[in-house]
Amino acid sequence: MRLVEAEATVSDLDSFIAAVGEVADETGATVQAFDARYVVDREHLERATELADRAIARGNEIARDRAVEILLYASGRRQINRAFEIGVSEGTLPVVILVDGGDEADAEAALFDRLDLEPADTLGDYDEALVREVFDVGETELRVADGDLPALVRERVALLAVDR
Repeated sequence: MRLVEAEATVSDLDSFIAAVGEVADETGATVQAFDARYVVDREHLERATELADRAIARGNEIARDRAVEILLYASGRRQINRAFEIGVSEGTLPVVILVDGGDEADAEAALFDRLDLEPADTLGDYDEALVREVFDVGETELRVADGDLPALVRERVALLAVDR
């Protein structure tokens, strides 16, 4: 799995999503773009991918598409429309694009060729307030976890598999 870190300028979300889909189709890779402000660390996306793959293997998936299933797990949500909250949106924003399987190197190169991306260190530079809101982490829970927000997010990712 590769994680492509960049600053993206998304002027038309539909065109951005279509280009990501074309790269996935052409390279045989699963490609899913995330707003980096919601991704706490690499392990967050690794665990989401592992659990999505396990659900697919067991025939328990929610989505028909692997990339969307990974998004569901990464967001800790069963509803696809709510999961997209951690995806990209229009404007200029930090992104982390997961590329897994297929020709990952070609997929990464194609993403930079087709999208308005500037390489940037975005992974782990999350927005604590946004993450706490999306993953519903209150002050008391954060205090009990010794302020380890990434651990709480990874727990929410894992709990989606249980919440069936």
